Amino acid sequence: MGLDGRVCVGLDKLDRRRCYDPAMATLVLTVIGDDRTGLVNALAEAVTAHGGNWERSQLAELAGKFAGIVLVSVPDDRADELAAALGPLAGLLEVAVHTTVDPGPAAGETQVQVDLVGNDHPGIVRDVSGVLTRHGISIDKLITEARDAPMMGGRLFEAHLTAGVPQGQDLAALQRDLERLATEILVDISLAAG
Repeated sequence: MGLDGRVCVGLDKLDRRRCYDPAMATLVLTVIGDDRTGLVNALAEAVTAHGGNWERSQLAELAGKFAGIVLVSVPDDRADELAAALGPLAGLLEVAVHTTVDPGPAAGETQVQVDLVGNDHPGIVRDVSGVLTRHGISIDKLITEARDAPMMGGRLFEAHLTAGVPQGQDLAALQRDLERLATEILVDISLAAG
């Protein structure tokens, strides 16, 4: 517990303790709808109108749909009110509300970045995520894109992911397994810790 009554856990990427007010609810909102102007504003208006604070988000337009995930903090006594207010957004967005506590990164975790590029083919994400799973590593963030590669003829696939590696995991063994996979599926994979 911090001096101001907030509960503090873990360390963030800047070696600061992450703190939250126990009188605040932490909500994870998943959203999807047909892409059009004003979607983010409609969601932000509802959050602000109920005393909420927009903490973090990942939002994107994909194939005409607007989708994402938003972390919001809101006073405990207004969380149900906010959840109810998000229902009318169904005309614009479908919003699912999940209550949680954001613990931040686990103590002693090493953050890694994995970058991949190569000819697109089915199974790339399955293969890379399979290596990480075998090493007990959970993906924190994954961004992928497939695009035309006119100079090469065909499609190019790129993936960028970050993950927290638990203390005691062998990064050299992970690197070897990713390099072996890169050779098997003919892509370039790089791993950077830090």
